[in-house]
Amino acid sequence: MKLTKKEAEAIKSKLLELRAKILGQFNEAVDVVKEPDESKGYSQHQADEGTDDFEKNLNLQLSSQEERTIRYIDRALEKLEEGTYGICDVTEKPIPKKRLEVIPYATMTVEAQQEMEKKL
Repeated sequence: MKLTKKEAEAIKSKLLELRAKILGQFNEAVDVVKEPDESKGYSQHQADEGTDDFEKNLNLQLSSQEERTIRYIDRALEKLEEGTYGICDVTEKPIPKKRLEVIPYATMTVEAQQEMEKKL
């Protein structure tokens, strides 16, 4: 996909903004997992501990998803610099513009993404 300088700058700006937003959420989730819940003191009920553990596990899962998205964004930024943004990493076919509008960090066509997910 051949981009004008203005289009490339707009995409880069959008990707960097999205990256900063996700990184902020990621850091918040990590802080929640790391921070001990001192407000409840030593007389914490077992059910409360179970809820806290569940919330921490959920935050870790979210953090993992956010970390993966950041890697996708970084790859899209690399592709933008290389001049290969909008080209599927797997098939080397163009990624439809509508897909890139919805997921600007997409590095694969829908078909390639589905094939990859089947293998997991």
